[in-house]
Amino acid sequence: MVKFQVNFNDPETGKTFKAQITEAKAKSLVGVKIGDTVDGKLLGFAGYEFVITGGSDRDGTPMRPDVHGGGRNLVLLSNGPGFRPKRKGERRRKRVRGSMITEDTAQINMKIVKRGKKSLEEIMTSVEKVSATA
Repeated sequence: MVKFQVNFNDPETGKTFKAQITEAKAKSLVGVKIGDTVDGKLLGFAGYEFVITGGSDRDGTPMRPDVHGGGRNLVLLSNGPGFRPKRKGERRRKRVRGSMITEDTAQINMKIVKRGKKSLEEIMTSVEKVSATA
């Protein structure tokens, strides 16, 4: 069973909304890469479009947009996700995950590109009410 924690970032308000996505909705994201646009209808958010900005696996290994594939790799890094240099010019070999979403991915970060009629906050509260009564 494929299950993802998805963080939806709203750049206009600066708020982030979290959701658990399972089953068919989660399978529709497998194979998508960082930087790709995802239709919100696939995730249950009609009228919205999202861009995938990053993510991590169950161990916390970050995804990098410049590493191909979906597996873990040892990469020589000088900045960015997965490494913060302590000295100027420092480089280090670190383990990171590729840019493709796989079943090993645990968390996906997305940013809103196109808005729907309802606000994302309204949709998330209605989903929480439905899941609480079920």
